[in-house]
Amino acid sequence: VEHPAGGYKKLFETVEELSSPVTAHVTGRIPTWLRGSLLRCGPGLFEVGAEPFYHLFDGQALLHKFDFKEGHVTYHRRFVRTDAYVRAMTEKRIVITEFGTYAYPDPCKNIFSRFFSYFKGVEVTDNALVNVYPVGEDYYACTETNFITKINPDTLETIKQTDNAQGCPCSPQLPTPHPQVDLCKYVSVNGATAHPHVENDGTVYNIGNCFGKNFSLAYNIIRIPPLQADKEDPMNKSEVVVQFPCSDRFKPSYVHSFGLTPNYIVFVETPVKINLLKFLSSWSLWGANYMDCFESNETMGVWLHVAEKKKGRLLNIKYRTSAFNLFHHINTFEDNGFLIVDLCTWKGFEFVYNYLYLANLRANWDEVKKQAEKAPQPEARRYVLPLRIDKADTGKNLVTLPYTTATATLRSDETIWLEPEVIFSGPRHAFEFPQINYKKYGGKPYTYTYGLGLNHFVPDRLCKLNVKTKETWVWQEPDSYPSEPIFVSHPDALEEDDGVVLSIVISPGSGPKPAYLLILNAKDMSEVARAEVEVNIPVTFHGLFKRA
Repeated sequence: VEHPAGGYKKLFETVEELSSPVTAHVTGRIPTWLRGSLLRCGPGLFEVGAEPFYHLFDGQALLHKFDFKEGHVTYHRRFVRTDAYVRAMTEKRIVITEFGTYAYPDPCKNIFSRFFSYFKGVEVTDNALVNVYPVGEDYYACTETNFITKINPDTLETIKQTDNAQGCPCSPQLPTPHPQVDLCKYVSVNGATAHPHVENDGTVYNIGNCFGKNFSLAYNIIRIPPLQADKEDPMNKSEVVVQFPCSDRFKPSYVHSFGLTPNYIVFVETPVKINLLKFLSSWSLWGANYMDCFESNETMGVWLHVAEKKKGRLLNIKYRTSAFNLFHHINTFEDNGFLIVDLCTWKGFEFVYNYLYLANLRANWDEVKKQAEKAPQPEARRYVLPLRIDKADTGKNLVTLPYTTATATLRSDETIWLEPEVIFSGPRHAFEFPQINYKKYGGKPYTYTYGLGLNHFVPDRLCKLNVKTKETWVWQEPDSYPSEPIFVSHPDALEEDDGVVLSIVISPGSGPKPAYLLILNAKDMSEVARAEVEVNIPVTFHGLFKRA
């Protein structure tokens, strides 16, 4: 499918927030059992005054909500009142450095006060544009730094709060109350991913890098318990469960997600590295941003680490494979002494985010294609990790499961070399932003995953994949650009794929209604209904369905 009209550019246009929810125009019939709200996060402000943001992950966070009630649908959106957003609005300029955009010092300050602000250290962004997740009874919008922002899932207002956590010497004391929650004050991490695992009892697991023993870098898995009878904020009870070592003392890998099963935690350490010395020194001196601090280790390949979840014990098994970028785990499960790890990979060690500058994404179709040809190529893969190792098997493939072609070969240096089974591959066509029936099948054997199809980085289809047979079902319409598909199970579901799939679609060329919420039958990806709105909706990354 080609996109010469360039309608996808509307995904990267600034929009205004709404003062109150608007009614959507429904065609088809919304299932009566579908009650609740779809919450989504993404960038909504792509410039401040005359100053542009440069990267996909820089625009200021906009929170979206589609509400379903008795067959009716409303749409609402508000900007998250982060520190980055409020200060930008107040000063009418970009105040805090974002992922790919440097914030120049305040021109009104003299050289002395600028010099002093360098010594206060890096002001880390709290621009919560990536995801939203529950902790106890609260909901937080997040990015990948140490700051998360509490939001009201009903009104979309940002909730200011007074910090009662123990102070952390590395964080500047903000005037209280303020919107940021600083994870550093609760647990030892420099940041955390926007892809926590939330178990059915409300327990939250996440991962972030930290300073381990002897000043060397490591990765901590953190656990936030569910809300207890005492109603105390679960954040106050956060703890580190296990620490994974880092392949390079001073350069942690970029980590976007991880795998979790009832008994194991899987961390995939990729060759995309953060040069921490650059990160700490160069910002203040020569106008760098986060993107300037990434580099690739061209020789390490990929290391996989496994820990026992309940005991918090590292398995001393060295899994190795060839280089790829990884953003999203599809699912992970245990079977007969093996861990099956399904991933959306991008082949090679070059960082995919190098291709996600807005100038690339807003280019004309031929230029978009040309850029994507140079980028790492996407592939959905299954890796199988044996948990029981016998030295007598050196040189052999240890995988004995009948249903996979993935291999794990024990080498003489006691490392285990992994080769994957490819579960989806198409030239410059990615199966990305994967979602499953998470509540029932997260961390367990499963059959189906739903993904957003990227055509040379342009999202132009929704895809269902049977991971066992590799059969696919596709929803696609001309000049229509969907978002991550969210699976919502039927309340009386008997089968894994009983339910619907929700996605926000923009269709700028095709009439008066530029965007709609699409509802598909999760069995065959056929349309059930759509709810159209009269406003454009920019790109959203992740979100969740909150049942009423």
